[in-house]
Amino acid sequence: MLRLLTAGESHGQAITAILEGLPAGLKINLELINQELKRRQSGFGRGKRMQIENDRAQILSGLKNNTTLGSPITLLIQNKDFSIEKLHKVICPRPGHADLAGLLKYGFSDIREVLERASARSTAATVGVGVLCKIFLNEFKINITSRVLSVGGENTEAAMQGKISEAIDNKDTVGGVFEVVIKGAPVGLGSYVQQDRRLDGKLAQALIAIPGIKAMEIGLGFGYAVSFGSEVHDEIFYSKAKGYFRKTNNAGGIEGGISNGEDIILRACMKPICTLMNPLGSVNINTKHASKAATERSDTSVVTAAGVVAESACAFVIADALLEKFGSDSLRDIKDNYKNYLKRIS
Repeated sequence: MLRLLTAGESHGQAITAILEGLPAGLKINLELINQELKRRQSGFGRGKRMQIENDRAQILSGLKNNTTLGSPITLLIQNKDFSIEKLHKVICPRPGHADLAGLLKYGFSDIREVLERASARSTAATVGVGVLCKIFLNEFKINITSRVLSVGGENTEAAMQGKISEAIDNKDTVGGVFEVVIKGAPVGLGSYVQQDRRLDGKLAQALIAIPGIKAMEIGLGFGYAVSFGSEVHDEIFYSKAKGYFRKTNNAGGIEGGISNGEDIILRACMKPICTLMNPLGSVNINTKHASKAATERSDTSVVTAAGVVAESACAFVIADALLEKFGSDSLRDIKDNYKNYLKRIS
């Protein structure tokens, strides 16, 4: 099973991650990580920080000849904007951000000490580690993609860009909804026997933990609330050619906390970015007088980027579940276990 720790501040020296649990024998293409890091920085509505940083990953341990050794993998992404010691104090918390709650929790006198780690800059590590997990999942023909469904309530490309442009003109921000689809996951990942082993619970936690995500659903999601059971549960069929199969997938590929062999379909809502160039009302933490919230260099809309981060967050969960089910220290042994399992359930 996988273990992960990330570290680093938004304007610190670097973002780092240590991933333990990938088996030995997995070929790693570093350029795939860099391509995904570039995807994370893309999308209409990103801010000026993306013009400064050209994220490139280094792997400092866990590989020999670009092949995993089974030992912990250390990932490093340097920050070009390394200015944490020089930046001004922040004393007016932004509504919607971790600013005030973090300040009170840790007893700081400078909100920067909160926002440096609470920043979504940390998701660079999520993506870097997620690509390692995607490479592993590709060995089992499991593929994860994302797409933007709507921005500011609009759902066509032109209308979504128009909404973002409107927000830019108004010095505002705008959120939206994206979808993640996991294809090729076999029946049997996750478990119903304990809450913390349910695959749906793990995926939900992974998505909600991404900065700015405020809601998520699996499959039909909230659509279940307005339907009869006879209308929405996915009927089960069987044929010698296909085995067990469904004609619908309202469950989104998970039943009872276990993958059921259908595509796993997840959707999440990304809230508008909290930093507004025309800031909302706040309070100066020193004087306690009314003031405008702080402004920081930020984005207008990051729904596309959030989908990229979500792919990687889900890749970690699916890779962990696959290792729990078929795990070994060697990729070759895992493949043998996987092949024998598929043969048994066919």
